[in-house]
Amino acid sequence: MDSDRARGILLGLACGDALGRPVEFASASEISADHGRLDEMVGHGTWNQPAGTITDDTEQALCIARSLVEHQAFDPADVAERFVAWYDSGPFDIGGMTRRALTRLKRGDTWEEAGQQVWEQSPEGQNAGNGSVMRCPPLAIPYANDWDRLVEVSRQSSRITHADPRCTEGCAVLNLTVAGLLENAETPLQDALDYVGADAPDELVTALRPLARGDSPSTLETSGYVVHSLQTALHDGLFADSAEEAIVTAVNRGGDTDTIGAIAGAVAGARFGASTLPDRWLAAVDAAEELELLAEQLLSM
Repeated sequence: MDSDRARGILLGLACGDALGRPVEFASASEISADHGRLDEMVGHGTWNQPAGTITDDTEQALCIARSLVEHQAFDPADVAERFVAWYDSGPFDIGGMTRRALTRLKRGDTWEEAGQQVWEQSPEGQNAGNGSVMRCPPLAIPYANDWDRLVEVSRQSSRITHADPRCTEGCAVLNLTVAGLLENAETPLQDALDYVGADAPDELVTALRPLARGDSPSTLETSGYVVHSLQTALHDGLFADSAEEAIVTAVNRGGDTDTIGAIAGAVAGARFGASTLPDRWLAAVDAAEELELLAEQLLSM
């Protein structure tokens, strides 16, 4: 397997996250008015953090990657514990469903119970966020050649906080697509959709099937709804001509910029490799060195 592409998954995720962080929740027109076309790491803005600061997207991906390396396998209970420790550290950014699930974990719920209970108690419109798909790509590296296991661990990693089938199957489809890219598949998204088959909710398949055919939807939404986030991020990650273009395009659409940028970055990183990411971005991201090391360790599992 290509080491450059494996490293590209984690570093691309972090670059998209950090580029999008200062403009999260801004509209495309607001970003344009303030930055022109945002393609440099800038400070302050949303969350008022220094340039290159990562958010919960990369921080939770780090929890998963560190756990995988330490245990040489996916251990959802350990990942859940790491999420709670991260939550207790006081992150400046955390999604609503994730916060509620981690609060339940702190009160004694098991990892199987916490996300399930939050999902069952959340009304439609607040029950299928993108908080699990944004962090799941590290799983695609060690399990790239074992798709049955990759689907299983992708679903489990989502269920810790996001148990809706649109989220669990969204994680599976995203990771299968990334795994396909690592193996130079010609039709990675189509292969992923075919593999999950009838398990994937119709709403998710309807949104992603056109992309698998090579069609670009007339409208791409940038909300935190998992189906919107996956459709837009996969579009930009798979259709762009470079990793930088994929990330810049995703972020400049506005909306949930850090997460859509992170997902697009992971996909584009798997396509083009870490070596194609701008050095100026990598130099600004504090976690870049650890992410690169973790990718190499995941590759050797």
